[in-house]
Amino acid sequence: MNYEEMKIKLQSRLKPSRYEHSVGVAETAVFLAERFHVDVDKARIAGLLHDCARQYSNEQLPQEASGRGIAIGPVEKEMPLLLHGYVGAQLIAEEYDVDSPEIAQAIYRHTVGGPHMTDLDKIVYFADMIEPHRNYPEVEELRRLSREASLDEMVLEGLNQSIIFVVSKGHLLHPDTIAARNDILLENSKKADLD
Repeated sequence: MNYEEMKIKLQSRLKPSRYEHSVGVAETAVFLAERFHVDVDKARIAGLLHDCARQYSNEQLPQEASGRGIAIGPVEKEMPLLLHGYVGAQLIAEEYDVDSPEIAQAIYRHTVGGPHMTDLDKIVYFADMIEPHRNYPEVEELRRLSREASLDEMVLEGLNQSIIFVVSKGHLLHPDTIAARNDILLENSKKADLD
């Protein structure tokens, strides 16, 4: 299935605003992939399909996850929307003929991050935060970082903003978000020690 065919299929499955968001993430992921020398085609496809499992409602996602053998942790039980990344990581092979572990992992991690994120993981995570349809107080600062900062600097700030937002809402913090943030800080600390 080529990219245009993926777009047509995705558009038929998502509500219009979610589809437009997905196209925006794809375009933003391409910009970031070019800037950071990451595979542009993988970034485009991962960006487009990152929310493909949003075709399911929050009520359907636990059943879709269980049917695919995806473990549902206590945070996901409380917030089943988080399962859409995990389900989407498998759905891309089932419905879009995408057989790429790198793309699947980027989709799997695009909402909460994870330990040892690849550059593609980071790009899709951050593109989801700053695509042109996003509108929240910190987005312009994050967009500025996407043009000026290193990949780790911008993703670290994205993780920080996400954690602040989740805490301010009184929601549970996902351990993968904390792991992603800690990994970047530890990696940067090691690099500083080598300098």
